[in-house]
Amino acid sequence: MQHRPRVTPQQLKALESLRRKERRILVIGDTHEPFCIDGYLEHCIDTYDRYNCNQVIFIGDILDNAFASFHETPAELPSGQDELDFAIAKVQEWYEAFPIATIITGNHDRIVARKLVRSGVPQKWLKSYNEVLGTPTWNWVERIVFDDVQYIHGEGGSARTKAKNDMMSTVQGHIHTQCYVEWNSGMKRVFSMQVGSGVNRDHLAMSYAKAFKFQQIACGVVIGGHTAINCLMPL
Repeated sequence: MQHRPRVTPQQLKALESLRRKERRILVIGDTHEPFCIDGYLEHCIDTYDRYNCNQVIFIGDILDNAFASFHETPAELPSGQDELDFAIAKVQEWYEAFPIATIITGNHDRIVARKLVRSGVPQKWLKSYNEVLGTPTWNWVERIVFDDVQYIHGEGGSARTKAKNDMMSTVQGHIHTQCYVEWNSGMKRVFSMQVGSGVNRDHLAMSYAKAFKFQQIACGVVIGGHTAINCLMPL
């Protein structure tokens, strides 16, 4: 019987050093706080630990802002002030778990700013997300690229379409009912990843989406730009 060569302590140390240098990104789906499903935060923490992640990206719509929605909203929902207070408390739990993170701004995150602009309020009057939420070390961006993979919220369509159009590996959220990784080869090999979400579909705030398909409750992991993994939450 042929035996595998023994791995020396020096080799193990070198492998561990390589692992630490390689980006291992936890991608957190839309949370729509304060209407995130119970257990999703714990699922994301467990996934971060399981895959030895060293970086975190929230893929957008960390807030719901139902009080300012462009959809009709039920009168039974919390007032704007109450919803914001609840959302800040929930976001602080995420901030405590992941104090260093990149946040992709989503369409729900931007609702309040959009309405202020429509009202003719100058941009200088607007506070930053970090000021409002108490998250000084979070980095809010519209789009970011790591290891030749772009991370976007995804209002323009599916990750599949975006990856093909840009010929660039693409990770996105926005579509709560989709969760997949798909590879395509053209001029180069790229993947498209829909992360899933952490939204509580049964909450009254999600009544506008009652006719949608079942939500895919999941987060994702991207390793070194070469490996993408969907991590569905047990329900």
